[in-house]
Amino acid sequence: GCPEERRVATLLHRCPRGVAAGSVPDMSSVVVGYVPKPEGEAALLTAIAEARLRGAELIVVNSHRARTGEGEPDLGEARATLDASGITYDVRQLARGFEAAEDLVSVAEANDAVLIVIGLRRRTPVGKLILGSNAQRVLLDAHCPVLAVKAS
Repeated sequence: GCPEERRVATLLHRCPRGVAAGSVPDMSSVVVGYVPKPEGEAALLTAIAEARLRGAELIVVNSHRARTGEGEPDLGEARATLDASGITYDVRQLARGFEAAEDLVSVAEANDAVLIVIGLRRRTPVGKLILGSNAQRVLLDAHCPVLAVKAS
């Protein structure tokens, strides 16, 4: 891959002794929290690259509040991106009673994920003092490494 992929591989992909880099004993999974916003798109593209790097399945979690009269968010563009990527993926749309962070961490734990990818939105100087509550919850509660990315 490109130098950037090798750098990311060096930083994030730790192989146990006796396991060749790029080989995966069982199908592992990468979980990404997706919302149809710039930070969600950035997280999705990064998660696709990470899943490809690891030979892992990608689980896309879209968690939204169930409100009367509202349907599920349209994920057509995300599905087109995923189809074009050629990786194995599963999309889970959850109408939650829980917080989005709880849904994401639960799916990651249930699927023994090797990585969670989340998108962060840009914040004002005052907002930078406080990390978004969902991002903070994922970082604190996740059982595996979390990769946080910003939209460009």
